[in-house]
Amino acid sequence: MCDFYTMKEWMFGYNYTQSRPQRWDQPFGSEMTDADVERLLKIPEIQAIEADKFPSRISLAGILRNDARVMRYKAGDIVIREGDYGNSAFLVLNGSLRVVLAPGLPGEMLGRRKIQKKNIWQALKQLWTQKISPEFRDVQRYNHKSGLRESSSTGVAHVFLQDVPAVLDSNKTAVLGEGALFGELAALGRTPRTSTVFAETDSELLEIRWQGLREFRKYDQGWRRLIDKRYRQNALKAHLRATSIFSHLDGDDLQEVADNTLFETYGTFDWHLSYKKLQGQDRIEGVKDEPEIVRQGEYPDGVLMVRAGFARVSVKKGNGRQTITYLGAGEFYGADEIYRAWKGEADVNLKVTISALGYVEVLRVPTKTIEKHLFAYWESGRLGGTRDGKLQLGDRSRRIQDFFGQTFAEGALQEWAVQERFVNGTQAMLINLDRCVRCDDCVRACAATHDGNPRFIRHGKTFQNYMVANACMHCADPVCMIGCPTGAIHRSMSGGMVIINDDTCIGCETCANSCPYSNIRMVSIRDESGQHILDPQNHKPIVKATKCDLCADQITGPACAYACPHDALKRVDFRDGTWGGDKEK
Repeated sequence: MCDFYTMKEWMFGYNYTQSRPQRWDQPFGSEMTDADVERLLKIPEIQAIEADKFPSRISLAGILRNDARVMRYKAGDIVIREGDYGNSAFLVLNGSLRVVLAPGLPGEMLGRRKIQKKNIWQALKQLWTQKISPEFRDVQRYNHKSGLRESSSTGVAHVFLQDVPAVLDSNKTAVLGEGALFGELAALGRTPRTSTVFAETDSELLEIRWQGLREFRKYDQGWRRLIDKRYRQNALKAHLRATSIFSHLDGDDLQEVADNTLFETYGTFDWHLSYKKLQGQDRIEGVKDEPEIVRQGEYPDGVLMVRAGFARVSVKKGNGRQTITYLGAGEFYGADEIYRAWKGEADVNLKVTISALGYVEVLRVPTKTIEKHLFAYWESGRLGGTRDGKLQLGDRSRRIQDFFGQTFAEGALQEWAVQERFVNGTQAMLINLDRCVRCDDCVRACAATHDGNPRFIRHGKTFQNYMVANACMHCADPVCMIGCPTGAIHRSMSGGMVIINDDTCIGCETCANSCPYSNIRMVSIRDESGQHILDPQNHKPIVKATKCDLCADQITGPACAYACPHDALKRVDFRDGTWGGDKEK
């Protein structure tokens, strides 16, 4: 006798096995057992969840089994670091942790490399010293794992603080005890962690990856209220105040805007994985698959603000769509249409369609709130004022309004940059192939700067006479940073570039596998004689992640661009609409 689900499959062609989340094929915690799940279900914070509200294919027990893991930290272990990009939240099962509030821990304590500029003599010396061995390293640096120790449960390495009392004496901290939840806002929004948390005593934590956290928020009202309340209290007002259209508000007015703002998410969090799979797919079909946030021709129901990720802005053209530009974090759209309707203009509709390029987190501020707290300031000239009778809506909005003035070539170039997700790059290596003579001076300069080891390949995707080389673009949304267990890959607080600390990199390949542009390589390091440097514990070759670091220690900046004799190579910020304006001199 077949069961109910088998009968339904036979009668209607349903396949219930396929409804199980695909991500569960790779559980977050491979060591989770039935006993672990049963234990977690008895924890007060989990026990309070209404399990019957969850669909059978995404049960509460299934989420705990596949989207969570139990992590154990020794006293002094750093759990999260300020500046890291979050992809998980933590629930304290037992033990005591500390949140570092002020002044904060220096980068060296967090496992990050301090960048010191080389002087002119050091720069010249490196040009004269030619390293024979590829990926040369000083052996003495790798006889121990500096600032790292193994976790007691999973074997994952943690950065740890050797002198916890000194840290407590020199910093203002807050205690996190049993039942405390932290890291949830950064996890759901893929935004940088705002503080550092370390274990004050040996502690046990439940780590929940963002997808499981999203399911908790979706199906359980208690978790939804908790997370939304925390976001409104701790983050939303700061996000609104940081935008140009709400920077004039404070106090009760800003709070009212925050209370009325809606949270929306579109697309998949792991967009970099789908991006790799879609390479070579028909562009039109790819655009059709992008989730629509607003559609051309609809009536505007509020101002759309991008909190995280990127969104494509396009218009209907023939049977397809033409990409105009994109919206990134902090940018907004819809204010102009609402303003014209407010002034009495009839039949005001949205001029464009906005769709998600991967994962996008959106804040939607309703029309009534915009009318009350924004337009009065625009009319009075207190915010942005007016110019030639037109509102100053910001560069992005003006570009959208003026896109019909684009030449075909400019429009095609912009669309290519958006389609290939190069708009994520803040320091992409753009090569003008009409000027480039293939002399490889750029490659040799990079090698000389990095002990004989070039950090990029003069190869990449091309469009017309442009090529974006396979070099780290130091992305605005650096997905490579998500999940690094030691924080070895991080964003420099001084220059904003994404760099790797060679000392704390454990060669796990997380960053290399996450980079959607294949701009991070894994290499076996060697000594001066060319022999592999072996890990003293397992006697296997030590592997490190390497990539472009923008020559952060060079007084001249990126050596590749400085060395190009034909002005064919430049570092560009694809978020800047003028990046393609490369004219012959």
